[in-house]
Amino acid sequence: MEENHLFPVFFKLEQLHVLVVGGGNIGHEKVSAMLQNCPGAHISVVATRFNEELEVMAKQYNDVELIRKPFSCGDLFGKQLVIAATNDKDLNYTVWEKAKASKVLINVADTPALCDFYLGSVVTKGNLKIAISTNGKSPTMAKRIKQILQESIPDGVNELLDNLHRLRDRLKGDFAAKVKQLNEITAGLVEEDKK
Repeated sequence: MEENHLFPVFFKLEQLHVLVVGGGNIGHEKVSAMLQNCPGAHISVVATRFNEELEVMAKQYNDVELIRKPFSCGDLFGKQLVIAATNDKDLNYTVWEKAKASKVLINVADTPALCDFYLGSVVTKGNLKIAISTNGKSPTMAKRIKQILQESIPDGVNELLDNLHRLRDRLKGDFAAKVKQLNEITAGLVEEDKK
């Protein structure tokens, strides 16, 4: 049976510099997704034209820069992540080639074979964030699972997380002892659901 071997990570986009190549609907969608998750994300968007929604959005965020010009290798300088978000396959491939040569992680929209990482569906409830991946097979399925989780996770989960954080700070012992104690305390959360 095929399995998903992706390693999930959460990027602190306010500490990185992201390049998005493409100012149309796809670029707008990718920039919007990043800003929904990290309003302080530092994003440069390079394109010869920008759709109106992206222009309006960029004005609302200090760290989003729209650069009206064709993509060039120099656009990669100082960037840690790149998203090729055009509907021009040749341009996307060129961006991929240049990013790989510069050792910059890249996502080419709708082209899983040219992605170092995927932008998954994300469920957020306060400090709880869950990323969903279908290994690039079906973003639509990830979207549906997101809806299910969003509805089933109680709104009070953030208060529970705050309480557990305060409790963790008061526990005695080394890391392993604290983990054991917290596992015992939170075991009831899973056991109650099984009943």
